[in-house]
Amino acid sequence: MDGDFRTAFHHDAGGLRQYPALVLNADYRPLSYYPLSLWPWQEAIKAAYLERVDIVAEYDEYVHSPSVEIRIPSVVVLKDYVKPRRRVAFTRFNLFLRDEFSCQYCGVRSDLTFDHVVPKSRGGRTSWENVVAACSRCNLKKGARSLRQAGMTLRKPPRRPGAEELRNMGRKFPPNHLHETWMDFLYWDAELEA
Repeated sequence: MDGDFRTAFHHDAGGLRQYPALVLNADYRPLSYYPLSLWPWQEAIKAAYLERVDIVAEYDEYVHSPSVEIRIPSVVVLKDYVKPRRRVAFTRFNLFLRDEFSCQYCGVRSDLTFDHVVPKSRGGRTSWENVVAACSRCNLKKGARSLRQAGMTLRKPPRRPGAEELRNMGRKFPPNHLHETWMDFLYWDAELEA
């Protein structure tokens, strides 16, 4: 009996990792779309117990303690509004998101790196206005030359994105797993087709 209990416990514990909770701000919008704001089920239950969130939707699965049975939250909403950042951090991830995870020279969506439009060796700065997502092939082709010298053009000029613009861009790239209880909260403000 002891062996069966341990096996079942380990099986359930691993399976429980598959139950993240979508975290919504007090206005019922996700804190972020890409990456999607998710908490492990343990954090969601803890936040609910501490009365920091309300549980809006639940999975059909339960966790048990010796005296309590709790349904696993699938969507939680913060009780206090968290003001979104106005300034967008200049990170590789945000740069790729701004450029829609595609090479700004050829449009390929794989093997991405980044490129200085005006090469650093020619005084180019590492900034939103001078760095673009590029596939390795185009990056190698351009090298330390100007666009004109390399005979290349940009699909769109690089610029600093706004925070709301980047959040909206993230909605175009849903994660691999979307639980059915999340759908109303992820796309409730999307424009409907006529």
